Amino acid sequence: MSDVAVIARDRRDRLGEGPLWSARENALYWVDILGRRVNRLSLADRSVTSFEQPAYAAWIIEREAGGLVAGIGLDIVRLDLPANTRETIGSVDKGIAGNRLNDAKADRQGRIWAGTMPAACDKPSGAFYRIDPDGIIVRADAPYTIANGPAIDPEGHFLLHTDTALATIFRFDIHDDGSLGQRRPFITFERGWGNPDGMTFDADGGLWVACWGGGCVTRFTPEGVRDRSIALPASQITSCAFAGPALDRMFVTSAGDGVKEPLGGALFEIDPGQRGRTPEMYRG
Repeated sequence: MSDVAVIARDRRDRLGEGPLWSARENALYWVDILGRRVNRLSLADRSVTSFEQPAYAAWIIEREAGGLVAGIGLDIVRLDLPANTRETIGSVDKGIAGNRLNDAKADRQGRIWAGTMPAACDKPSGAFYRIDPDGIIVRADAPYTIANGPAIDPEGHFLLHTDTALATIFRFDIHDDGSLGQRRPFITFERGWGNPDGMTFDADGGLWVACWGGGCVTRFTPEGVRDRSIALPASQITSCAFAGPALDRMFVTSAGDGVKEPLGGALFEIDPGQRGRTPEMYRG
């Protein structure tokens, strides 16, 4: 377990998720979903600040026009930090009690792809949505028990999305109008790998997947073949993102909820031996 650093701070995340590199701020954002917090790590001085939210803080993405957009509960909001004020763009899963947002990414067209799931992780009541720059929200696919990922082909031809409960990463073609093609299994996790959670592409087209219950991040080739893994000192690994000016560092989130582990819920920094891609921004 070489070159694994633990980011120093005064708390652990109940359910750390959604790391996002901000080049314009030289900072890493991530969320603690169950802790209802948005966190920020300054790479300049390694300081961490935390902003409490009124509901589950599911994800955070930069806006091209400046500022941030976030998934809070079932609402998509423009989030102003450090003032920590919110302006609602729209909502999803209306009328479905017990659901929440979970994980999202922006694509090169400036759209957001975001999944939902039951907070209890107990039934396939979740769905997968597209949020367009004009604020229109489209239900793109269903059902999901634990919607995770997603990872979007940098060329915009396809996306990958996961149902962690099924231990399967699915592939969808993206049509010119933003609709999705048929859901097809791309990678099915074997026993002992853990279950697929958050993921990201590297500059060579490899897919890095956080392995919930597997205590590692695993790289798959563009063809979906398991390439290598980096072990981490926590079992519930939730997501990963390339960061730093050269995009050659990786930050990895984890969850402490439900486990008695000294580093459960820590934020880790590792050397992945690859470079990543600059994350896309929302154009709304």
